[in-house]
Amino acid sequence: MDRITLKNYRCFREEQSARLAPLTLLVGENSTGKTSFLALIRALWDAAFAESVPDFQEPPYNLGSFQDIVHNPGGRSKPAQTFAAGFENTAADKDAYFFHATFEERAANPFPAIRRIDGAEYWLEAKSLGSGKYRFKNGETGGREYPPTDIDLSFAENAGDLIPIPRLVILMGERDNRQDAQQRREWLDQRMLSYYRRVRSERPFASSPVRSRPRRTYDPSRPWADPEGENTPTYLAGLYHRNSDEWQILKGRLEKFGKSSGLFDEIAVNAFGKAEGTPFQLQIRKFADKGRRKGPARNLIDVGYGVSQALPLLTALLRADGPDLFLLQQPEVHLHPRAQAALGSLFCDIAATGRQLIVETHSDYLIDRVRMDLRDGKTSLKPEDISILYFEPGDLSVRIHSIRHDAMGNVLDAPPSYGRFFMDEVSRSIGIKR
Repeated sequence: MDRITLKNYRCFREEQSARLAPLTLLVGENSTGKTSFLALIRALWDAAFAESVPDFQEPPYNLGSFQDIVHNPGGRSKPAQTFAAGFENTAADKDAYFFHATFEERAANPFPAIRRIDGAEYWLEAKSLGSGKYRFKNGETGGREYPPTDIDLSFAENAGDLIPIPRLVILMGERDNRQDAQQRREWLDQRMLSYYRRVRSERPFASSPVRSRPRRTYDPSRPWADPEGENTPTYLAGLYHRNSDEWQILKGRLEKFGKSSGLFDEIAVNAFGKAEGTPFQLQIRKFADKGRRKGPARNLIDVGYGVSQALPLLTALLRADGPDLFLLQQPEVHLHPRAQAALGSLFCDIAATGRQLIVETHSDYLIDRVRMDLRDGKTSLKPEDISILYFEPGDLSVRIHSIRHDAMGNVLDAPPSYGRFFMDEVSRSIGIKR
């Protein structure tokens, strides 16, 4: 995703857009909509690529019902009747594609009643009328409106696992006598299907700001990922038993970050049996004398809480089969400033591999490390590969500012209020009045 647009969503009243990059940092005061922004990104992904209606209450987000989500200015003003949002994606061939959804209230929940895809040579809009009926407009026929019709997925044998809208394209072609089956397949392959093959990826990984509590001994739990990282110890133990080579690679990546952040030097799985599925412990070791002497191996629960809080996030980022898009809430929680800064370098490294990270943070140490790594050439990222979104509160709404950097890491396009608190604190500490 390269850009998000939104209107009448939570605390965002007017229509506005925000630039996303391989590494995007969301900054601003509490209660300015940063977490809501992350939740919207996942909801848009679901509306565009999944078979289900977006769930705004699925962990780690819980935004409530439609009336809690649609913008409500309060007072004598009435809440909006709908809210709208979309994203832009620029594929490898530099053609831009847009997905846009308008959400209405259905059974007290947000429902993407209108979905539209715009490409360089086409557009398609599908409007739900309820009860499985849709009305369509198709740019191929000059905006011709198709009558309501039931969706019959039997028409979709060529769509594979794609989202409903391409299936609707096939359905529309089936109902349009001017196009035969071969022409429909060519139209879909050339425009819609090729687009989805380029941009579709695994569902975004969304993390909670507070991760699972450490345990002294683990029994294997569910294997699938969750926002709090409850599955992380089981994943590590399973990899240890099943694939020694992959375990050593991941172990090496974790330990590299552990050393740079000062969190730990070694991590190990202490299994109580040779078979996968037996109880196990996670052990952490720190070296002494600058690595010349190993300290004792300690249980995860006996070391600083920051290690157990960082481990699920680190594992998700560093495992070889991770998703392409990460939505991270306050990854610096419980971490010392040195470790917070190290996260900034890690995020640059991950983004440079082609994955996208959208990170809500209150850490100036993390932000400054990203700027310095850009300036010092520590990363292959270019200035345009990093975006800061500053959420500035107003009277009744929040404005999102897209802030850029130059090659020296200097901040560009920042409003006067950006970083004002920190500058005032520094000025006060050295005795300068502002």
